[in-house]
Amino acid sequence: MYAIVKVGGKQYRVEKGDFLLVDRMPDDEGAKVALQPLLFKGDSDDAVFAADDLAKIKVEATVTGHERGKKIHGLKFKPKKGYKVRYGHRSDLTRLEIADIKMSSRKPAAKKAATETDAKDSASVPKPSQKEDSDGS
Repeated sequence: MYAIVKVGGKQYRVEKGDFLLVDRMPDDEGAKVALQPLLFKGDSDDAVFAADDLAKIKVEATVTGHERGKKIHGLKFKPKKGYKVRYGHRSDLTRLEIADIKMSSRKPAAKKAATETDAKDSASVPKPSQKEDSDGS
C-alpha cells in the first residue's frame, strides 16, 4: 500500500514507515502533519485518484527533525575577461516520518457538522411569510 503526496509543490511516493526529506516546513519537531494525497494504491489492483475518494484518505506524518542539505558550489567564469564568481547554497530541509496511511469508509465529519449547524440556524430564523401571517391574525 502506497500513496503519492504533494508537499511543498513536489510529489513523493510514500509508504507507512518511510522517511522523507522535504523543503523546510514551519512545524516544530514532533508535530503531526497531514499530507495532501494525489493518488492512493491499496492492496487491491485499483488506484484511487478521484477527488471525492481522495477526501477519504489521510496520510499522517511526524516531523522528526530539521536539517541542512549538502552544500552546492557554483562558479561563473569568462575566459580572457578577468571575470570569476564563486557561490554556494545549502537548502533548509525537514525530515518527515510517515506514520500512517488510512482510508476511511465515510466522508469527513467536518463537512457533516457544518451542514448540521446550518440547518439549525435556518430552522430557528422565522421566514418572512410566517411573520405576515401572524401579524394579520
